[in-house]
Amino acid sequence: MRIIDRRIIITSRVDSPVDFNRPYTIYIKTNVKIKVICIMTGFFKINFVRFLPTAFLLTLIITGCSKEEQPPDMPYVYVNFSLNPNSTEYINLNTVNGWETVTGGYQGILLFRISLNEFAAYERACPYDPLTPGAQIRVEESGITCYCPVCKSRYIMTDGTPFEGPSHFPLKQYMTTYDGFLLYVYN
Repeated sequence: MRIIDRRIIITSRVDSPVDFNRPYTIYIKTNVKIKVICIMTGFFKINFVRFLPTAFLLTLIITGCSKEEQPPDMPYVYVNFSLNPNSTEYINLNTVNGWETVTGGYQGILLFRISLNEFAAYERACPYDPLTPGAQIRVEESGITCYCPVCKSRYIMTDGTPFEGPSHFPLKQYMTTYDGFLLYVYN
């Protein structure tokens, strides 16, 4: 290999120049054949095979070093019920951005009306540490955010994402289906 005028030139055993527009077989000192694909980058023609191991190792280091944090284990509780959100029993669910708490789940379920035909149902146990006594999600006066009184994490009610406090985990969400009359909540 020779460097001439900011170009890397790979030559074969007989010292003839390599055509960079096609794959080419070259011989290394051990007489091992390697298929080489060359790419053009700026003023340099770079041997792709030469940089592949480095790129592979960098990818492993970057992706392998960061471990994704897993939420604490929350006890599984079977949830399957229906209710009429337009009834007087659940008067706060009659309007958009209205909310109600109901029994069920591990520490109760928080229902939130996102739009006329869309609801969200969240577990009231705080996802940061669900086994801590008193770590039960409560709705703030605004009606669109909620918080945990123990860890002080705050969440957006439309999708359950945390926006303040130590928790990086969203609220555990249950599946909901609304047919225009009944709201079904299940897991």
